[in-house]
Amino acid sequence: MFDDIGGFLMNLITGLPGIVIAMVVHEYAHARVAYALGDYTPRLQGRLTLNPAAHVDPIGLLMLFIVHFGWAKPVQINPMNFSNPRRDDILVSLAGPASNLITAFISLIALVLLAKFDFPFSEGTLLVFNLIIIYNINFAIFNMLPIPPLDGSHILRNLLPYELARQYEYLERYSFIFLIIILMT
Repeated sequence: MFDDIGGFLMNLITGLPGIVIAMVVHEYAHARVAYALGDYTPRLQGRLTLNPAAHVDPIGLLMLFIVHFGWAKPVQINPMNFSNPRRDDILVSLAGPASNLITAFISLIALVLLAKFDFPFSEGTLLVFNLIIIYNINFAIFNMLPIPPLDGSHILRNLLPYELARQYEYLERYSFIFLIIILMT
């Protein structure tokens, strides 16, 4: 996995900011959009905050560093609280990946501006910025896969006709197998 403890610690130190930012921004966006669309569940669960403690699952974060597959605390929503459940669930699902892409873009702009104005920063700072960009793009792409419980599956299910959506939901019990296959390839 890691050649030495130093390599593991370097990956942890440089990667942690990017991973935490990607997780927090993603889950916060889900919570904020769900709340704006009329579902107060995220507020009741204390998820309308950028505090990492509200969104980062410690075991999921550790697994991300060890086996390169992890998770955040998913924001629970109740689509029945939405005025248009199918449309609003799509909007909530799009919010996470969209926020990751926006975060990556803002980080890229910040990095370009720092370089343009000759702001002195170390190789480590450059690596951290690069990882913030990479992790946010990866989170956005991965979460758009149409595999339950990822955001892409919510979008696809809500776009399908009712009968096909029910059949698609049946696949959810096998979703972990699909995710393992994807991660192994």
